[in-house]
Amino acid sequence: MMDRDRNKTVLLALQRAAGTGNGRCADCGEPDPEWASYKLGIFICLNCSGIHRNLPQISRVKSLRLDFWENDLIEFMKKHGNLCAKAKYEAKVPPYYYIPQSCDCLVLREQWIRAKYEREEFVATRVCQDPCSREGFLWKRGRESRQFQKRRFLLSAKEGVMKYYTKEEGEGPKAIISIENLNAMFQTEKIQHAHGLQITYNTDGQTRNLFVYHENGKEIVDWFNAIRAARYHYLRTTFPTVPEPELIPRVTRNYVKEGYMEKTGPKQKEAFKVRWFCLDSQERNLMYFKNPLDAFAQGQVFIGRMDEGYEVRAGLPQQVRAKKRKPAITVVTPMREFVFMCENDREQREWIDALNGVIAQPLTGED
Repeated sequence: MMDRDRNKTVLLALQRAAGTGNGRCADCGEPDPEWASYKLGIFICLNCSGIHRNLPQISRVKSLRLDFWENDLIEFMKKHGNLCAKAKYEAKVPPYYYIPQSCDCLVLREQWIRAKYEREEFVATRVCQDPCSREGFLWKRGRESRQFQKRRFLLSAKEGVMKYYTKEEGEGPKAIISIENLNAMFQTEKIQHAHGLQITYNTDGQTRNLFVYHENGKEIVDWFNAIRAARYHYLRTTFPTVPEPELIPRVTRNYVKEGYMEKTGPKQKEAFKVRWFCLDSQERNLMYFKNPLDAFAQGQVFIGRMDEGYEVRAGLPQQVRAKKRKPAITVVTPMREFVFMCENDREQREWIDALNGVIAQPLTGED
């Protein structure tokens, strides 16, 4: 019993020890990890420990507080730790590679852990492959049919494009997408698939959405990182003097906020209609769709800066009357006011905060 208590005290002190990196999960950065892998010598969170359990050849986990720790395991943990593991397993992580956080979807976190410890993709002795070109099949949702069908995709950083083809061999590509306008984000809930990826690009001034997935988790994450590699190559070549910390967030991006709101028309007397909204902070656009999986937006509102006459207010303008008593938002632009109604107070606060965040950020190209 004394050993058990003493070892638990030692472990918790190790987790809090300065200069070890043990105070955050070795894999997703979650603070105060309560679990550890005693084969790898790392401290991890509950969620990541679940992934490690599926890798018994590489990792074995115990709870810091609930499990018994033998003396030899304690000594092993003392000699290792998160920074030690990072130096070995993350020695050559490419700058474009997406390192997931605790809020990211399971497939991203699982493939990051497998890439590090199972496949050892980033150890110092590994020769890095060029992922800027890729070819293969993805299941793509049909714009009209709304059914997922197998389509061939081709990504080439050298040509600066991504293409996809319909079933007919010999025909040209269905679309040629410039890497300059390309974005990708995981959308597992929206697509209702654990490996669901949303690819967006600009065509004729509009944002076009493609919704795809692959049955294999490694394959879809490899596609995502190949898109990131191609985007990184494009940005690094086009903006050679931009510092890396400024460049990396522009490689791919998630929407700041998405969800349902109700909107009225330009006269503000039309009936309120439910629409799906997406806020893209990089493009400064609030887009709205009839359905979350529509290929094109019904419309969009540009969100400029406060000194240009843009503002977000809680509540309805004085002249607007609504039958439903729901929390409202008014987006003021130099041209007109846009009125939206939210489902509840929390949604209203989140939308106001997200929109104010875009209003406060400098326009692209400014310091």
